[in-house]
Amino acid sequence: MQPLPQGVRKATAIADVPVPADTQPAGYAALIAAFDLKVPAPDEMLTIASKHTLRREGRWRVLTPRYRPADTITGQLEFALRHEGIDLAILNALFQAASPAFIKDWVRAQPTSSYARRVWFLYEWIYGSRLDLPDASPAPYASILDNAQQFAVEGETVTRYRVRNNLPGTPDFCPLVRRSKVLAALRDQDLAGEARNTMRRTAPDLVARAAAFLLLEDSKASYVIEGERPPQDRIQRWGQAIWEAGREPLSANELLRLQRLVIGPARFTHFGWRTDGGFVGSRDRQTNAPIPAHVSAQPDDIATLIEGLLAYNERCERHDFNTIITAAAVAFGFVFIHPFEDGNGRIHRWLVHHVLARRGFTPPGVIFPVSAVFLHHIQRYRDVLEHYSRPRLALTQWETTPSFNVRVLNPTRDLFRFFDATCQAEFLAQSVMETVRNTLPHEIEYLRRYDRARRQIEAFVEMPDATFDLMMGFLRQNHGRFSQRTRTKEFARLTDEEAASIERTYQDLLLEFDRPATAVGGPEESQ
Repeated sequence: MQPLPQGVRKATAIADVPVPADTQPAGYAALIAAFDLKVPAPDEMLTIASKHTLRREGRWRVLTPRYRPADTITGQLEFALRHEGIDLAILNALFQAASPAFIKDWVRAQPTSSYARRVWFLYEWIYGSRLDLPDASPAPYASILDNAQQFAVEGETVTRYRVRNNLPGTPDFCPLVRRSKVLAALRDQDLAGEARNTMRRTAPDLVARAAAFLLLEDSKASYVIEGERPPQDRIQRWGQAIWEAGREPLSANELLRLQRLVIGPARFTHFGWRTDGGFVGSRDRQTNAPIPAHVSAQPDDIATLIEGLLAYNERCERHDFNTIITAAAVAFGFVFIHPFEDGNGRIHRWLVHHVLARRGFTPPGVIFPVSAVFLHHIQRYRDVLEHYSRPRLALTQWETTPSFNVRVLNPTRDLFRFFDATCQAEFLAQSVMETVRNTLPHEIEYLRRYDRARRQIEAFVEMPDATFDLMMGFLRQNHGRFSQRTRTKEFARLTDEEAASIERTYQDLLLEFDRPATAVGGPEESQ
């Protein structure tokens, strides 16, 4: 078997992640070091210690010497598949760096090895070309993804390799998600069922009012995240688009329609797929040069990547793949590609609504206000985006154009089609859980108490609905008390006794629901 190039034993860092002292990288980390693969480091890597002590150290799992694999390409690959699962980005980079002869030698030497057959399949799957190998000899079918390690679709058998292709995507777009502790804990929890039960226990009029409020909140929050304060009619139109999410299959034309809807009339925005470079970040104040935090996919790659994203979504829907995993991969994959000049963030969050609604996860007549929850956890949301962008920015060579945009100088399509979406899936899963268990019940209880407060107040003073709602808004802004200006202007006709009773009612029933708006910084520069 082909030995690894020299240097693994002396590696002190893998993709800028320091290796623990007195250990030797193994599995994917060893392959990255041996071939100097230009890939983001996995969230968790393995290394072998000289002593018999298992431990964790940062992003490393330190194993004992008895785990040490053979110092060959196939030895490290088999170790990686057994202990780390499938990493398409690393495998793709390895296939480009090493001659495929090692795969042919491996299959010929061990024709029934499930590891050899899986790697053989993945090579031909990624590149769409056949190696000079006959079809596999009779052997038990092996799944490409180990369900105990990573989320997989049911898939289909492929006779040539005697494997089951349970990958959720295609070679054009296939993010994978590990069965992390966070996601494993959610596996047996029926969040969709919990939401439906909440709706069944709630009076229909309260459901309708709660749904209308949550829809408006989500539409507003999606603009606030982008640092925009659009007119109310644009918020309403975008809310209608959210409300209709999931009714039709996802398509390129639908994405293009949504961009026009979310941007509205704009003389200086290019509609349709980007034809120039793109970035998210800021600019140098003196030179106006871009300072990217994220560099978008190259224009020539956008059509293929979007086609792959749509195929991923269709395959997951057809196989009834985990709804939250699908929504996370599709929505975050879209915003990482950044196919439009503007509108990417809002459409990214719309895609969450689309997948949840399309798969019947959200109760009929209700939307989950994911944008509002993202806004409430804005720093965590930004961290999740940066978790993907930061290591890929380091692998992207770019220059500033005469128009102060970015031009990418190296191939980057692989960074967008193959990535680990576990971090993003965890964040979305926790956001959905917060919506189901906190946001939705909270809004319903608020409306119940609001109605109770109305009945108590109207027992001693009557006023039109609009006036009552205005009054409650003033009390909300002033922590349950009338301001001096309000008492002397809009509500000067109230007696002191009536005003005091109204304040007590508000404080008893509604004060605990008041919370300050989440502060959000200014908009990031998007090109």
